Amino acid sequence: MSSGQESVFPKYEADSSQSSKLLRKFKETPFVPIGMAGFAAVVGYGLYKLKHRGNMKMSLHLIHMRVAAQGFVVGAITCGVLVSMFQEYVMKPKE
Repeated sequence: MSSGQESVFPKYEADSSQSSKLLRKFKETPFVPIGMAGFAAVVGYGLYKLKHRGNMKMSLHLIHMRVAAQGFVVGAITCGVLVSMFQEYVMKPKE
């Protein structure tokens, strides 16, 4: 960039470290890391229960695990959308 040309994204260039960018994103959308953590927890629990599945087929166990993980992520995203809609349309004062 030349010195006479101003930056298009001055706010984003000020935060140059990866951790500050990650923290800013988590503050903007808190349900994304909740969904990711829930997904990891469901997968971890499913892998733990893989040893003790009894007579259940492997494919059926994996299908149940996938549906549970996807359900948690979709639920977290839905909650995030509902919260943002509530903040935008209900809590925001009319102009």
